[in-house]
Formats: sequence, C-alpha cells, structure tokens
Amino acid sequence: MRQWTPQELAGHLENPQQKVQMLDVREPWEYAIVHFEGSTLIPLGRLLQEMATLDKSKEWLVVCHHGIRSAHACYFMERSGFHVINLTGGIDRWAREIDPDMPVY
Repeated sequence: MRQWTPQELAGHLENPQQKVQMLDVREPWEYAIVHFEGSTLIPLGRLLQEMATLDKSKEWLVVCHHGIRSAHACYFMERSGFHVINLTGGIDRWAREIDPDMPVY
C-alpha cells in the first residue's frame, strides 16, 4: 500500500493536472466536523457494500481521522483491484501540520 504524508499530499495538490479522488472512511458525524472539499464519504463499515460504486480506473487517496481506518480500507480496496494511497496520520495530522485553521477533534 502506498502512503503519503500530509506534506506529500500538499505537494500533489499544488499540481492540478495530477488528479486523485479522495475517499473519507470516517463516520458522518466526523465528516460534518471537518473534511476535504470534494471528498466522497463512505464509512468503513459500509465500504465493502458500496465499493462497487467507486471507479476502479481512478487513483484513490483514502482518509480517516488518524490513518488507521483508512489503512484498513486501502487493504480491502487493493485486494479488489483499486489503486489506493493512505494518508498517514489522517485528517488530524493534516490539520496540525498543513492547515492550522482546520478544526481538530
């Protein structure tokens, strides 16, 4: 499984020609507090049932709060033929290292 640090993701986002889809596997209440704009929400508990709705031809960056649930999601998705990247430290690390205006919980 590929992994990106928040700094690697920030560098990637600076180049709009490199497109990656974001999948957030947290719960809806967490997503309501803070999320990446344009990310798709599918809680980890529903991922296996809803994975067929995702485009396998795209590269997916998977995000959760601290990077644990997203690592599990990446494992399931890779086994199903998806190209995935886990955000190490999750959205919490992103907020602390890249975007201090982003809410943390």
